[in-house]
Amino acid sequence: MTTELEQQLQDAVNSVPGWTWEEVDVAPLDGGVTNANFVAIKGGKKHFMKVYGPGTESFINRDGSNDAALQAHEIGIGPNVLHYDKETGLEVVEFLDGYRASLTSDYARTDFLEHVIDLYATFHKSKPLSDTKDVFEMTQEHIDQGAELGVHRPVDFDWLYHQYSKAREAFFASGLDLVPCHNDPMPGNFMVTMDGDTITDMKMIDYEYASNNERAYEIGVFLAEVFVDEKTSLEMIERYYGEVRASTVARVTVARAVADMKWGNWALQQRKLQDWDFDYQKYGIWKLARARMMFNDPRWDDWLRTI
Repeated sequence: MTTELEQQLQDAVNSVPGWTWEEVDVAPLDGGVTNANFVAIKGGKKHFMKVYGPGTESFINRDGSNDAALQAHEIGIGPNVLHYDKETGLEVVEFLDGYRASLTSDYARTDFLEHVIDLYATFHKSKPLSDTKDVFEMTQEHIDQGAELGVHRPVDFDWLYHQYSKAREAFFASGLDLVPCHNDPMPGNFMVTMDGDTITDMKMIDYEYASNNERAYEIGVFLAEVFVDEKTSLEMIERYYGEVRASTVARVTVARAVADMKWGNWALQQRKLQDWDFDYQKYGIWKLARARMMFNDPRWDDWLRTI
C-alpha cells in the first residue's frame, strides 16, 4: 500500500463505530478496478471493506449507491450494508462467506445466465431508486470528462459518436423504460454458492453505478459483458420479457452497442484518473472496437427503426 492509501485506510477503520486500527486485521482483496477492497476481521468475524478510489466521486453518486445497496438487501438479492461513510470514503459490507465470485467462463452455462436474469427481474420490480441516471447521461458524462482530461480516442471517434447519437435519438423517440438497474454486470459482481455443480444461491454486489435506467440496457450490457451469442441472447430475452418481439430484440441489441460506447469512454477516462496496474486504454479501445462492429452491422439502421 502507498503511504497515502494506508493513512486513508487507518482513518476509515477508525471511523467505524466500535473499531480501532489496532483491533482490526486488514488484508487486501483482489478484484477492485476503481476502488481498493479489503477483508477486515474484527473479533474473529470477517467484513468486506471498500475504500473509494481517487476521482470516483466525479461519476459515482455515493448516497444513491448506498440507497440501492440497502434496497437490494431488503428484497433479498444483495448483502447487508453495515457501515457507510462518504466523508472518509468507506463502506463496510456483510462478508458473503461460502460464496465465490463468478467468472466469465461460468456464463457458458445457461443456469448462470438464468440466475442473473432472474436477479435483474427481481431488482427491476422493486421500488424506484433515489437516483435516476440513464445510460445516455452516463455516456455523455464520460465523453465530456474525457475531453477535459485529454484522453486518447480512435481516429474515427466522430463517426462512432454519430452512430451512438442515432441510437440515443431512437430510444428517446420511443421513450425510456426506467426501472431500478444495477448497471455493472462484471462477472465478479455475481457471487454464488455451489453444491457440487449446482448453483444453490446467487447474490448481486457492488451498487456503485445503480440508478433508475433503461430496462433493455441492463439486459443488453450483461449479454455483451459475458459474450453471449445471438441464439442465447434470444433465449435470455424470452426468459426476462416472457416473449421475443422484434422491438424488444432491437432495444436490447442496440443497447449492447450503447453499452460498449459507455464503458469504452469510461475506460479512456479512467486511464487519466487511475495509476493502477490495469490497462484501461486497451480495455477502452477494445470496447469501442466492439461498438464499431455493431454500428457496421448491415442490420444497424433496421434495429434503430424497430425500436
